[in-house]
This record gives sequence, structure tokens and C-alpha cells, in this order.
Amino acid sequence: MPGRGLVLDPFPGSGPHGGGGDERPVRRGRIVDPESCGRVLGRIADAALGPDRSDSVIVLSHPVLAGAEHRSAARALLAGLGTTRVVVLSSARAAAAYAGPRETGPLLVVDMGAELTEVTLLVNGLVADARQAESGLDDLDRLDPAKLPAVLVRTVLDMITSMWRHDRHGAIRGALRKGPVLAGGGALRPDVTDRIARCLGTRVRLADDPSTTVVRGAGQILSSVLRHRTASSEQSGRPW
Repeated sequence: MPGRGLVLDPFPGSGPHGGGGDERPVRRGRIVDPESCGRVLGRIADAALGPDRSDSVIVLSHPVLAGAEHRSAARALLAGLGTTRVVVLSSARAAAAYAGPRETGPLLVVDMGAELTEVTLLVNGLVADARQAESGLDDLDRLDPAKLPAVLVRTVLDMITSMWRHDRHGAIRGALRKGPVLAGGGALRPDVTDRIARCLGTRVRLADDPSTTVVRGAGQILSSVLRHRTASSEQSGRPW
């Protein structure tokens, strides 16, 4: 949130404020419990925005291969918060906004999260190709710790190889020369990031805190939207 940074659920988990039970309304990148998700979002909105949300804007990021059904469900929940506008974009675009290079052209974003692993090819900011594995660090934690880096890296490399085979315009090669953006909790592990760089024969791009790359990129996009909105309002002489 501009001026405040990250605003978290003030009452996560169980208890009277949390609505009872262990709330995990989003799993594998999908909303599986809309009621719980609505409660979580409502608590965050109360903490961040207060009761009057008529001039507020929310940026929603979603897994790059999330279907229209899941995006619609998320939009409906956010609309219930009483905000003026919702900006929807993929998590890969958000990660690129925060950790990617400023120049245009092809960019590869590798997001290694708790329950999903995604590889996305962006060309001039638009999704050109993407792969997703419905496994992440939570699943791999059940493995022998010594095997986790190799398994995660192999998952990423398999997806990049698949995209390479279907790339007819050399975009993947150009993106690899530029260096892929690594995001998610997996990017916090040097044994993973170093192996990816070594296997691909290229440097990798890491944000200061890879686990929050997506949400910070969404925050940057939110700030840009608000600046543009302010400028438009001043030019027109109308309030927001």
C-alpha cells in the first residue's frame, strides 16, 4: 500500500477474529473457500483502508495460468469490498515490474512458490508462453533435504525446455541472454538459484526479498495507477 508498505491480515489463523479454524482459502493458486477468503480480505481492507473505500484501487495478481473462473471469483470478492477499481494482472507481470530490467523485449520469469512452480515468457510485457507445475516447496519439503534443490531445478528446467521447443522466434534464447527473474520462496535458496544459473549458463535476477517479489511488483503498479489517476484528475479539474 503506497506510504504504508505491506499490510497483513491482523488476525490470521484460528480464533474469534479469524473466523475459526485454520483458514487457507487459496490453494494451488485457486480460491477453494470463497467465504474464508472474503473474511481475510475484509480484515485486511479494514486494517488498510478503513470503512470508506470509495476512492480506493486494488491490484490483484493471479497465477499466470489461472482460468477465467478463478479470476472472476477473485474479482467478485474484491468487488464486495466496496472499492472503486480493481486492476488484474498475472503474477509474472508483477514480478517483472519489480525485479525485471527496464528495457523491453523477451523476459523469463520463474516463480517457485509454496504450492505452485511457474515459468512465464513475457514479450514486451505480454504473456507469450507459460508452464505451471502444481507442486512447490511445501511438497518438496517432504523429500530428503539434500534432494530438494535437484528436484526443484529439474522441474524448472523441464518447463523451460518445453517452452524452448515451441519457440519459433528465438524469444526464449533472448530472454536467457538477458537473465531470468527468479521469484518466490525457492529463490531464497542459493543451492537452487546457483544451480539454475549454472544449468542455463546465464546469470539470474533476484529481488532483495524474492518471496515478496510479486506483491511488491503489484504495489509498484498500484503506485503507477494512482499517480496517473491523480494527474488525470488534476488536468480535468475533477475529483477522483
